[in-house]
Amino acid sequence: MEKLKIMGILNVTPDSFSDGGQYNSVEASLRRVKEMVDDGVDIIDVGGYSTRPGHSAVTIEEEIERVVPVIEAIKHIAPLISVDTFRSEVARAALDAGAHIINDQWRGTYDERILEVVKQYNVPIILMHNRTEMIPDDIDAMDEVINDLKDSIDLCKKHGITDNLIWLDPGIGFKKTRAQELSIMRQLDRLVELGYKVLLATSRKRFVNTLLDRPYDAYDRDEQTVATTIYGLTKGVYGVRVHNVSMNRKAVDAYQTLVGEGDG
Repeated sequence: MEKLKIMGILNVTPDSFSDGGQYNSVEASLRRVKEMVDDGVDIIDVGGYSTRPGHSAVTIEEEIERVVPVIEAIKHIAPLISVDTFRSEVARAALDAGAHIINDQWRGTYDERILEVVKQYNVPIILMHNRTEMIPDDIDAMDEVINDLKDSIDLCKKHGITDNLIWLDPGIGFKKTRAQELSIMRQLDRLVELGYKVLLATSRKRFVNTLLDRPYDAYDRDEQTVATTIYGLTKGVYGVRVHNVSMNRKAVDAYQTLVGEGDG
């Protein structure tokens, strides 16, 4: 079985919930990417627009100015680069600069032109589940996630994007209650069974605090995150998006060696 892919988070923003302001210069970003490469990262996910609660909106031009110089600086050392954006203009600029994957937190629904960009450049797109309203409490949350993502898959196909370029992300932390997120996690195999690559992104989110009965702050949630990484691995996810690459890589490699996987 192929090793689980580790996507390392590189927020080049001043206001991200966990690491805002730490890597919003090219020099700091380059140092961080070198660390993640040494730790065994497979993909660097560059984000120039924070989605934390209460985040500040930025213009398209400002987002491009944040991500493009970083992509150009790291493209010679990063194995693969994804750009975390929902704007077609940013996606195009990032791909021109050397990115390989689009990670769309609005699953192609905010700016449908992003799907035209993906088709033109023939790159993968990650469809993260998100919506404008909360999932109702009286329906199965995973049913709703799957239905919404199927709508986005259909939208991708309308634009000529093939199945092998579509990844799915259940969107932990977005328009879901903590109880719904737990239900979705326990049903991850249903998402995997759709036949697409599944990316799990729980790192340092409030959801992982529900796994232990203490209000840990964002910087003290890595061990809980690793638990969700290993759990996701047992459910068949393709990759995980994390802040602490070293801890997750070591845990994944140890687990896959233990059970005789990871030789592909």
